[in-house]
Amino acid sequence: MEKSPPDTIAAIATAPGRGGVGIVRLSGSALGALASQLNGGVLPQPRLATFRAFRDTRQGLIDEGLLLYFPAPHSFTGEDVIELHGHGGPVVMKLLLDHCLSLGARLAEPGEFTRRAFLNNKMDLAQAEAVADLIEASTEAAARSAVRSLSGAFSKAVHSIQSQLITLRMLVEATLDFPEEEIDFLESARAIPRMNAICAELNDVLDRAQQGALMRHGLHVVLVGQPNVGKSSLLNQLAGHERAIVTDVAGTTRDALKETVQIAGIPLHIIDTAGLRDTADIVERIGIERAWKEIHDADVILRLVDARSGLSAEDCAIDTALPAQTPRITVNNKCDLANQPARLTEHNGATTLHLSAKTGDGVDLLRQQLLKIAGWHPHSEDVFLARTRHLNALELALKHIHTALSQDQALELMAEELRLSHEALGQITGEFTADDLLGEIFSRFCIGK
Repeated sequence: MEKSPPDTIAAIATAPGRGGVGIVRLSGSALGALASQLNGGVLPQPRLATFRAFRDTRQGLIDEGLLLYFPAPHSFTGEDVIELHGHGGPVVMKLLLDHCLSLGARLAEPGEFTRRAFLNNKMDLAQAEAVADLIEASTEAAARSAVRSLSGAFSKAVHSIQSQLITLRMLVEATLDFPEEEIDFLESARAIPRMNAICAELNDVLDRAQQGALMRHGLHVVLVGQPNVGKSSLLNQLAGHERAIVTDVAGTTRDALKETVQIAGIPLHIIDTAGLRDTADIVERIGIERAWKEIHDADVILRLVDARSGLSAEDCAIDTALPAQTPRITVNNKCDLANQPARLTEHNGATTLHLSAKTGDGVDLLRQQLLKIAGWHPHSEDVFLARTRHLNALELALKHIHTALSQDQALELMAEELRLSHEALGQITGEFTADDLLGEIFSRFCIGK
């Protein structure tokens, strides 16, 4: 794995825009001299906020604020770190950053501060990714889960399983190294029950990671149906405000409208599409083409029908054209006008929901059904805000354990499967991760983190 480079990096660490306070952060090896230059020729006291007038050599006074100096290794990156806290205007921040660059620092790449923290063993890869997840969290539940991963909860669960795998590998390899011994290491150590226990623990971690991935990515829900069946009204009801224009004129919605709502901490990306029908209107036809694209990208399809008329031949044609593999709920809307109660029915695997998007009657049933389709079940706060690569690694580790269990008479193969399982888990924390993957991960961070 690469080492942390020796040069000094600098970037604005606070969000773009105007604010009361802005921060310029620097990190590198042996920043004492640079800290002295920024502090009027005196080395600042470590970890103590010092009031300073920030000046450059050409224009004079830039700003007044606080300077903080964190000598290595007791800093976020594990290197010397300097922070300049000034007034949070974009011009002031740029002037402070330019001054730091003139003193020999270079502009940091996206995620480079966190990458250096990882390379200097201040955090593992799962914790580093949690930094970005915390910044990007769209719900309170996602933020709390990201903090758990940042504090090391996810990594601790992974390391616990790795530790058990190391013990098992030791037992298997001892049996291979001393075949003449009368003691069967595997049997005496209850290796098979241990592997079964590891499988159970892996399944539990995988389940919590899958729940966290759902919390992170959410669910894309597409509203589909003929014109004027109430798709826009349902979008507004789920959003809690008037997001879409609602009229009695068929074809009012021409383009896909997107709104993200939260249900039990899960972000639902609701997409209202143009009514599906044959039309000569070129603008409406473009909207219908875009609707079909959204339909094919959907996680769940809400198929709306007017409860007063039921399924028509046109509705049946739409049903036939919808992707069969995508979960679907048939929503009989306007049940209030049809004098029907709100209810949910399931028959032969098909789900039908009667509701009124106008009054909201039955919409809570829809929310519950969407969570059910998503596979969400209430955990406490022990989910891991996982990424796809984490899920893939956990599934791979589990696969190798299952294969090892089937090799109880072939110890060499069992030992290899245990090694591969351990290595798969190491991809999560960064123990066995290629440098190009690290570059991909950290390039998605914002500059200054």
